[in-house]
Amino acid sequence: MIEARSPSRPLIVRLRNFVGDTVLSLPALRLLQSHGYQLELVGKGWARALLEAEGWPIHVRPAPLRQRVAQLRELRQRCRAQDAGFDARLNTLLLPWSFSAALDARLAGLRAMGYGYEGNGLLLSRTLRREPGRHALQDYWTLACEFLGVQLPPPAAIELPVSEAQRAAARELLAGLGLSAGRYVLICPFASGKVEFIDRSWPAFPDFVRRLKAAGVPVLIVPGPTEVEGARELYPDALALPGVALGVYNALLQLAGVVVSNDTGPAHMAAAVGGRVISVLGPTRPEHWAPWGPGVQVMRCWPQWPSADEVLARVEQTLAG
Repeated sequence: MIEARSPSRPLIVRLRNFVGDTVLSLPALRLLQSHGYQLELVGKGWARALLEAEGWPIHVRPAPLRQRVAQLRELRQRCRAQDAGFDARLNTLLLPWSFSAALDARLAGLRAMGYGYEGNGLLLSRTLRREPGRHALQDYWTLACEFLGVQLPPPAAIELPVSEAQRAAARELLAGLGLSAGRYVLICPFASGKVEFIDRSWPAFPDFVRRLKAAGVPVLIVPGPTEVEGARELYPDALALPGVALGVYNALLQLAGVVVSNDTGPAHMAAAVGGRVISVLGPTRPEHWAPWGPGVQVMRCWPQWPSADEVLARVEQTLAG
């Protein structure tokens, strides 16, 4: 059992490379912090904006291997100066179970713990086995519990904080479009990648948006850098806000009347900030990847997709509730 009570005990945590996974790891990160660990997070650049309201230091991970290892070695030196026992204990938690994450940590001289996968256990100081069929949030939560030597149930809600500054920026953007809080539907239609070679994007999404527009319901879309052209072509009836930082996007999701999404990172963001989410899923397994929170409604009838009429009826019911 690993005891951790001093707030000066640093712990390096490698974040996942995906927005949804990073959101789902938040309860685990807070659990580690509550047991006295000072978190030093390493991840993608967008994690700074996404987790801005949490206040954790986030070190942006470079792409080349040499630079990644140099970054971790420098971070290790700083942590050793802060905690004389840093090198004598498990000092790194890897949320990704990739071989490269384990290799980076090993080359930097870190003592890392993580899930075993495709031989990476040879590079870890402690390896856990992932249980099939478990929700992704529970994967990260269990990893943190095992690191701490505790057994606790995960929280029912993630409760990702939104700062007043982020909320004010979101309201200003909405006002510029003539929208107000709770009076618009925010859509998250883009889902990259496939599940068992099957597209994760709801094919009726464009028709659904046209029906919303015809019903007089304002529709908002917040496309990422690679989604701007697709938003313009596929969803001309939606009001678009490109170039929004993830922290402000959190506020827009929180202020929406309802969020309608595919299996995508912003769906997890919306659920985490307490938004009302209708998650339209196809081949994605909800028991592993559904957004986590009490305000989530999953619509799935695989191997079919829900119809535009079915989702529209659920939206109307949710807005009226």
